[in-house]
Amino acid sequence: MMEDTNKEIVLTQEGYDKLEEELELLKTTRRKEVAERLKIAISFGDLSENAEYDEAKKEQASLEERIIKLENITRVATIIDEANVDLNIVTIGSTVIIYDKDFDEEVEYTIVGSAEADPYDGKISNESPVGKALLGSKKGDNIEVVVPDGFTRLEVRDIKR
Repeated sequence: MMEDTNKEIVLTQEGYDKLEEELELLKTTRRKEVAERLKIAISFGDLSENAEYDEAKKEQASLEERIIKLENITRVATIIDEANVDLNIVTIGSTVIIYDKDFDEEVEYTIVGSAEADPYDGKISNESPVGKALLGSKKGDNIEVVVPDGFTRLEVRDIKR
């Protein structure tokens, strides 16, 4: 599946730093580990029937693919200056406290670009149904979001950095 290469990649400084850290780890430590695995697998002899060698080659290809992807992301990413996030309207970089009327609970999300989205850490993509619906909303707004199993009703309670 080809990714849309013209799509703008937006990151918070924290997200950018995490990707840079991962990239550094992959280029140094992980490359050495995979090269060592390849060397050991080659020492087993006949490469045509060498499962360890095949596995190490696949891991190497996957590693290099991830390195290229991270290099591209960090090269073209726009970094959001969170100090300049407008607190009157939900934008990328905003932390939003919403009240989910269907589940009768308050939830806090930070709206981030898709490259750093991590729903388990409260970071939702600006391209996700909820993220998209929240963009541009103000404190007190009531929003209906189309979700896979119907729709959900949310109220924006607060916007912060």
